[in-house]
Amino acid sequence: MQARLPFVVSAVFHYLGPAFAVLLFARVDVLGVAWLRIAGAAVIFALWRRPWHLLRDRNVLLWGLVLALMNCCFYSAIDRLPLATVAAIEFLPVIVLAAIGARTGRNYVALALAVPGVYLLTGVHLEGEALGVAFALANAGFFALYIVLAHRVSGESSIDGLAAAMLVALVFVTPMAGWAALPAFGDPVAILAGIGVGVSSSVIPYVADQIAMKRLTRAAYALMVSLLPATATVIGLIVLTQVPTVTDAAGIALVIVGVALHREPTPRPDAPPSPPRRPSPVPTPTPVASDSRGRP
Repeated sequence: MQARLPFVVSAVFHYLGPAFAVLLFARVDVLGVAWLRIAGAAVIFALWRRPWHLLRDRNVLLWGLVLALMNCCFYSAIDRLPLATVAAIEFLPVIVLAAIGARTGRNYVALALAVPGVYLLTGVHLEGEALGVAFALANAGFFALYIVLAHRVSGESSIDGLAAAMLVALVFVTPMAGWAALPAFGDPVAILAGIGVGVSSSVIPYVADQIAMKRLTRAAYALMVSLLPATATVIGLIVLTQVPTVTDAAGIALVIVGVALHREPTPRPDAPPSPPRRPSPVPTPTPVASDSRGRP
């Protein structure tokens, strides 16, 4: 149970923060909330990790850009669609990447379940909220890039890479959404709420994720990830009173089963090092014949 506790913390805060963000939309524009989330997390990570040495890494720069775009699309999507719907759509690229990386029957079955699930979810809302569906699909695409870049970033630790990427994200998101956060600076409650969203959405769950991945096996972690859309459904129901329809519930269930079945590609073990070559024997010197006086 202790090994799973960090993941439980991550799962709860991963969507509890966005649920609070939806409530904050009444005070601050959607993009302004996205800016407050990134800014709050970036300041905390900078003071904690001081990741200045990674800011010149090209992958960190790309990761930061993706974080900025992903957050803007995510908040624009949950402003228009139920939280559980956006969460389920978000996991489609995870399964697609797994199927590409490890072409197994298990991953193809997972994909065959998840795709109809996402189709049900998008089909329900496409007529009334086509823009929301577009933002949700864009968020899912950026989430796939986020996963790829997260694996590429090198540094002393993955948390340092995340901290550096969050600082870069703040630079990129400011021209896009900084203007929308300006009214919040005259509202102390909105500022504190925005910082709280950043802590609960980007700091606590990401750090808990790193701890969980160190304690859980790959199979156990993949199985628990499948619970995230269900977590989003429960939080959306309790915090936002978003009751899923029968079709929504069916789509979410298909995605959950697909995520539970999928498996990430197992990295190939490095080739064992070649055994050290045995040194050549030192030749024994041939004795030189000498005369009776010891001269050669």
